[in-house]
Amino acid sequence: MKGEEYLTKPGQFILVLSQGSSWVGNLVVMRALPNGLKLSRYGLVASKRVGKAVVRNRQKRLLREILRQTPLKPGWDIVFITRPAAANASFTDLRQLVRHLLTQAKLLVENYEKACLSAD
Repeated sequence: MKGEEYLTKPGQFILVLSQGSSWVGNLVVMRALPNGLKLSRYGLVASKRVGKAVVRNRQKRLLREILRQTPLKPGWDIVFITRPAAANASFTDLRQLVRHLLTQAKLLVENYEKACLSAD
């Protein structure tokens, strides 16, 4: 079912942000919390400090595309919080950072990690 992979309710975001583990990059902060489900869900946050609506929405579109291309281990709720520096970042830089944070958190599918390391 489409939309299952998203965090949609404010309570879900609050739970991950308050109880989840954190990994920090210069463009994005990632927080993750086990959810006990058979799939991983994610949410995207871009505050007004990142820029106007056009910039914030572009950052969320880029992150959504990166996550669509990246297979995640099931059973996690993940929130990505963009930082103001992300407004000027390229897709490639953002993708590298997100994959790095997911690798640090051990949330990438294992075969995918090896393929990415050999390709980069």
